[in-house]
Formats: sequence, C-alpha cells, structure tokens
Amino acid sequence: MERRVAQRPAVFLLRIALCVEYEGSAFCGFQSQPEACGVQDALERAVGAVAGHAASIVAAGRTDAGVHATSQIVHFDTQASRPDSAWVRGVNAHLPDTLAVLWARPVDESFHARFAARARYYTYLLLDRPQRPGLNARRVGWYHRPLDVHAMADASAFLRGTHDFSAFRAAECQAKTPVKTLLALDVARDGELVRLDFAAHAFLHHMVRNIVGALVYVGSGRQPAAWIGELLAARDRTRSAPTFAPDGLYFTGADYDATHGLPATRRAVS
Repeated sequence: MERRVAQRPAVFLLRIALCVEYEGSAFCGFQSQPEACGVQDALERAVGAVAGHAASIVAAGRTDAGVHATSQIVHFDTQASRPDSAWVRGVNAHLPDTLAVLWARPVDESFHARFAARARYYTYLLLDRPQRPGLNARRVGWYHRPLDVHAMADASAFLRGTHDFSAFRAAECQAKTPVKTLLALDVARDGELVRLDFAAHAFLHHMVRNIVGALVYVGSGRQPAAWIGELLAARDRTRSAPTFAPDGLYFTGADYDATHGLPATRRAVS
C-alpha cells in the first residue's frame, strides 16, 4: 500500500515597509551588534513582539554611532497579518523614546529598502561659534570659529559629479569601488548653523563626515577651495582632514519608484 507523505502548508510572507526616525546618540549605530545596542536590534525586538515571531530588519542606509535619522526606510517579512496601525502604534509601544515608527505600508516582494533605493540623502548641521552647544548638544556639529560659507560652497563644486572618493573613504569601508556619484552638495547658512545637504546614489563609509571635515578646513581658511580638487586627484585619505563628529549628521531619506506606493520617504531636518 502506498504511503502518503503529509504536505506542510505553504507559508505566505507579507513584506512591510516602515519609516522610522531616531536620535542617534542613544545607539551604537544602525546595524545590529553583539551587545544589542543598534537601532536594528531595537526594531527587531519591537517588530517581533507585535508579529509574534523573529523579524529581520533591512534598512536603506546603515548609519554610524551618533548619527540621527529623520526618515530611515526599512522593511521586514512577516507571517502575521496586522493593520498598518499595529505596525506603528504597536511597535512604538515596544521602542525606546529615542526611536519611533512614523508610517507602515505593505509592499510587494520587489521592494527592498536597500537595493531599491535610487538615491540617498543626508544633512549635516554645523554650529560655528566660540561656545559649544548646550541645548543642541549631540544634535549639531561644532566648530569654534566663524566659517566662510561662500568658500565652502565654492569648494563643494569640485565634489559634485562622479569621482573616485578614496580621499574621503574610511579605511574599514567595504564598498566594492570608491567611485561614487554625488548628485548634490549644497552649503548655506541657516541662522546660527551652517547647513550641508548631500544627495547620492550611495555613499562610502564616513564619506559625508570626511567631506564635512575637509570643507571646514576651507571655511576656516586653512586651505583654499581648490584643495578639495587636489584631494580628489590624489586619492589619498591621509592627506585630507580628520573625520568630523557624527553629532550633526542626519539621514533624511531615500528615493524609490512611485510604483511601490509609499508615502513621503524624505523628511528635512527642522
């Protein structure tokens, strides 16, 4: 007599996209760490509590320790069917005060928070005054002297476009190539702050903070604007300025194809 083998029911997974914001000084970066101190760790615990099973979070950008986000886009797969409100209010109930989900949307399997991103955006806020920040401690970078914003803007022109950014790449960077396309880099004064807005398809490790450090050298008069072009040509990290502090850096979102039906995926630093 033929023996029948029981068939296991197929497991249907739903993919959920979230937009989250966080204050980065409370975490050791986005990526999960053995000490469970990353933003990813906190999100996976909270999502798992609502889903009723372990969840793996994938992000548009893996920010460093101390770096903030106004619109970090992530996704996860789940077997649980929940209303969108549960993935917002329910998950937020399990998160620390410095991390919050802003919206949730079901997406199809073609969506991937990292690989489907067409561009990524950062803003750096830099306070240039003799006194260190108090009210905005850990939320803005600081330089103790006034900076020449016009010189910094002139220098930024050398960086826009496609270049080998080895001079602005961290030694531990794991990117396959140092060649990146900087779509935009705008430098302007915003009250007490110097504001630097970046856009690129992708960034190297510490690329934004290393560029900020070099532009501060120009703005402080230590180097001319043309020095930035020399750094690019030399492709030598040791000739550039030190990596600037993470405090003023914000990941402000990513762009995705409209067919994914997401709400706004970018939020400016206010």
